[in-house]
Amino acid sequence: MNLIADQQLINEKIRFPEVRVVASDGEQLGIMSSKEAQDLAYEKDLDLVLISPNATPPVVKIIDYGKYKYEQIRRDKEAKKNQSKVDIKEIRMTPNIDTNDMNTKIAQARKFLEKGNKLKISLRFRGRELSRMNQSIPMLKEMAEKLSDIAIVEKEPKIEGRMLQIVLAAKK
Repeated sequence: MNLIADQQLINEKIRFPEVRVVASDGEQLGIMSSKEAQDLAYEKDLDLVLISPNATPPVVKIIDYGKYKYEQIRRDKEAKKNQSKVDIKEIRMTPNIDTNDMNTKIAQARKFLEKGNKLKISLRFRGRELSRMNQSIPMLKEMAEKLSDIAIVEKEPKIEGRMLQIVLAAKK
């Protein structure tokens, strides 16, 4: 259950002196006391549901609460289903990678990007390789250039500890 549905004020729980009342078909019934609005809702055998508590005066609607709650849950599920989750895939290399190995990594990167994932390319430096960290930035830029037909650079090459990283995102 979502929090909005659980904390919804209905019927007797609405204790505002005046409320703006809206009918189930959307017709404005005007401003009246909470008690009058409640009586009107009971006459129609429906519930009085607080829709907008921050409005002046607060807005209530005369509707079937069970149906309203069901519609709200269905809308939330639909919104969740339409959300797309983007994973961040990572490719790790060392600065002294061979050309053929580099081409293999580029092919692997291309697959990740075509699936719509983000891609982090990391160069890991060990020992004496640390002294050549700045010379390796063009290597990452070259990879990004080779993937530029399907990807854009989201984060420029950045040094983080013993790693040099760049983040690419798929073009839309």
